[in-house]
Order: sequence, then C-alpha cells, then structure tokens
Amino acid sequence: MKAAEKVVVLDFGGQYTQLIARRVRELKVYCEILPYNISYEDLCATEPSALIFSGGSASVYEPGTPRCDPRFYELNVPIMGICYGMQLMAADLGGEVKIGKHQEYGKTNLFVADDQDLLAGVSKEFVGWMSHGDQVVAVPPQFNVIARSNNTAVAAMADRARKYFGLQFHPEVIHTPQGKLILTNFLQNICAFSGDWTMENFVESSTAEIKRMLDSRERVVCGLSGGVDSAVAAALVHRAIGDRLVCIFVDHGLMRKGEKEAVMSTFGREFNMNLVAVDAGHEFLTLLRGVTDPEAKRKIIGNHFIRVFEREADKLGDISYLVQGTLYPDVIESGTATAAVIKSHHNVGGLPDDMRLGLIEPLKFLFKDEVRQVGLELGLPEEIVWRHPFPGPGLGVRILGEVTAEKVAVLQEADAIVIEEIKAAGLYREIWQVFAVLPNILSVGVKGDRRTYAHTIVLRAVTSHDGMTADWYPLPYELLGRISSRLVNEIPEINRFVYDVTSKPPGTIEWE
Repeated sequence: MKAAEKVVVLDFGGQYTQLIARRVRELKVYCEILPYNISYEDLCATEPSALIFSGGSASVYEPGTPRCDPRFYELNVPIMGICYGMQLMAADLGGEVKIGKHQEYGKTNLFVADDQDLLAGVSKEFVGWMSHGDQVVAVPPQFNVIARSNNTAVAAMADRARKYFGLQFHPEVIHTPQGKLILTNFLQNICAFSGDWTMENFVESSTAEIKRMLDSRERVVCGLSGGVDSAVAAALVHRAIGDRLVCIFVDHGLMRKGEKEAVMSTFGREFNMNLVAVDAGHEFLTLLRGVTDPEAKRKIIGNHFIRVFEREADKLGDISYLVQGTLYPDVIESGTATAAVIKSHHNVGGLPDDMRLGLIEPLKFLFKDEVRQVGLELGLPEEIVWRHPFPGPGLGVRILGEVTAEKVAVLQEADAIVIEEIKAAGLYREIWQVFAVLPNILSVGVKGDRRTYAHTIVLRAVTSHDGMTADWYPLPYELLGRISSRLVNEIPEINRFVYDVTSKPPGTIEWE
C-alpha cells in the first residue's frame, strides 16, 4: 500500500512488533511491518518515510543473529531502534554491545540527560518498560546519550544530524506511561509528519486504487459471510464499482444459526447488492468426513471455498477478481512476516495454487478496530460493524475432531444460547469475542434420574484490541449459571459446561 507518510517497522522477532505498528497508526501515521531480511530493492519499492527497528530476543554479538542490509542506513530517512533494534544500530554504526552486568526486566526508573526533540516534554525521571540482558556500552560516533537508568548507562541515544535514535526501553507498551509522547515526538518532531492518515482518507484512496486496477467493464465477485470483514470489504468495493460487484454467500453448512437468512435480508434487500446464495453444506461435510487435524480442516475448507466461488463465478460469465476480507493479523499470523505460521487462515494460507481469479483484499493492511471505523465511514449499521469476529472456516474450527452434521447442529444451538444471554446481559459490545466450542469430549451425567453420556460445551469470551493478544473476560457467575442451565436443559446432547480462562498467548482465541 502506498502512503505519502509511511513508517516501516522491520520485525526482528520482537513480541511487541505488532504493537509498535498499532501505536504509530493511532497517531494517524500509516505504518506496516516487514521482515528484517527484506531486500534493499524491495524496501525501497515501498517508499518508506521512516524506519523503526523492532526488539528481538537475539544478541547482536553472536553469529547468525538477525541483521538487515546495511544500505538501509543510506536511505536518508529517520530511524529509531527499540531494544534489540537499538543494539543493532549501535553494533552496525561503530558502537559496542556486551552482555550486561545487571539485566533489567519490567518497570525501570529512567533519567533524561537531553530533553530535546525525542524526549521533549518527558519528565526528567520517568518509568520505562525494560526487557534486556545486553547493553550498549559504547555509543557509535556522532551519537549522544540522551537517557540512562541506574543499571544502564545508555538507555537512549541520538544522532540528530542523521535523525537516528535508539531506545533500550519499550515506548509502545502501556507500562511506559510517557511512551505515547515519545512516539509522538519521533513522528512529529523528528519525521515532521502531518499525521493525516484517517479512515476517511483510507476509504478515498482505496476506492481510487480499486478503480485504477479494474477497467470499466471488469466484474468482481465477493465472498460475503455476513461478518464485519467481508461486509466492509464488499461495501468498499461496491462504492468503487457499483453493480459490477456480485456478492456470493456460500453456506458451507458451518455457519451460525440463522446466518443465511440474516445475510440475505441485510445485504440483498436493505443494501440492494447483487447477492447470490449457494447451499454447499453437503459438499463441505463430505470433504471433512474423517478429518481431525485442525490445519487440514482449515485448508480443506479454504480450498473448496474458492472452488465453489470459481464455479459460481463461471455461471455469472466473465469474472476477473475475488474480493476477500483479509486483515493484517491474518497476514501476520500466516507467517508472511518473520513470525512462524501460527495457523493458516482460510483467506491466506488455504488458497489453491492454481486459483483462476485474481484477488482484491482492500483491508489486508488494517487491524480489526480500523476495519470497524471504515465500516462506520461507509455507512454500515452498527449491528454489522460491531459483530464479533467469526472465523472463515466457521464452526469447523470450533468443533474439535471430526466435523459431522449432528455436531454442527448441537453447536449452532449452543452458540445461539450463548450470544442471546450475553446480549441480554448488556455485555456484547464490551467483549471482543464470545462463542461456544464443542470439544471432542463425552462425559457421564444425570438427567431426569437417568444416566447420560453426552457432549461438553466450552465457553470462550475474550477482550482484545486488535486480535493479536487477548485476555479472558471475567463473566459474572450468575450469567455463567444461566448459560449452563439453558445449555443442559434445552439441548439434549449436552450435559456439561466449562469456561475457558486462557489468555492469548499462550492460547489462541479460537480453539483450532
């Protein structure tokens, strides 16, 4: 994506890399993440206005540690290194890094030695979040020390002539209370950015970009699931090309209860979009018969999803592109940055190699909260914009083990009860995502003085900002009791209910 003012975060494997990008975007500057080993030519092609080197767990003085092309320092753009990123700058530019005598982890008192530009307005003594065992023991030529701690002589350094800055602490985390001010100083004082990247501008530029990539006669098909991602993607493309967009709703038999009827009503009648509904549930359940591996299920669903689209697109005539609601966390988690593949997303890792349709992914550089803002900008109703995330493979990744029609029916009923009770309690907007899971567990119970051997339902409710990390939500005991009572009384196949209190990490939000 092109942007007049763009920060590129080079990912050296730091746990806070995505958070850096989020913080920059919150300050209305476009930012994207690229792997540290991107080629000089490819980085130049992205036209960065500034670089940030992320943290990482490696030590720069050891062989084989992550290093970037030294020509990046010749791009004549401001650079800020954070934690490992600062140590790398020091090592690359003539300084010295050694293992520290005192390691620093957690909140640390820092002292400002120079309060110009980067640290302007920062308290003389402030709290910063440290996470390091190595230290810069000698700054490179032309650098000055601008902050220190009791155990770290170089907590921040600056080469103002070249606009190079290094921070040993993490300004992007909430544990550094003045971190937002420091990042603002970098973007405004050092980079002289105007900070005009807004969702209104994104809609305008994306609409123009879609128009440019298509000629005036090309038609496009969109996979519309009813979730916020596909809804916003469809609305954005519809804004650009109007009736040349045909939306296809594929009912793969793994949707929530009443999903098909809701989608047809909302988008077909209320928004007057060209909408085709396809009932393919039997096809997907046949392909999933006997499959228990989560990755295999995701890829089967993703692959056949595209095949169904291609089949339906052929019926429509000359269709050139497929619109998908891929988001930035999907891209990152599927391993396109330096992160290992956590799980393949059906709209990233499950695409067939010989897919005939080109892809239009207008949201692939946005986080979930940004997508919601785009939806509101496009005039979508709040009940769509604020819907909880729903995975592309649907209930197929909320049913552990083999997926069967019977299990799908049980989980649909259970999930409907959960959502109904959460909304009745007024908690739906407060929770990022809440849903039922059907694990591959049968247990003994008693109903009506009779022994049962039936399914367990797991409830998952989490809070999150962008889906990259999440904390479990402390639902009231009274609400959990009501949900439990309804599940075991209203659904004969269920006799046990449990609550998942695992954060992400170490768990993921979805169970598969």
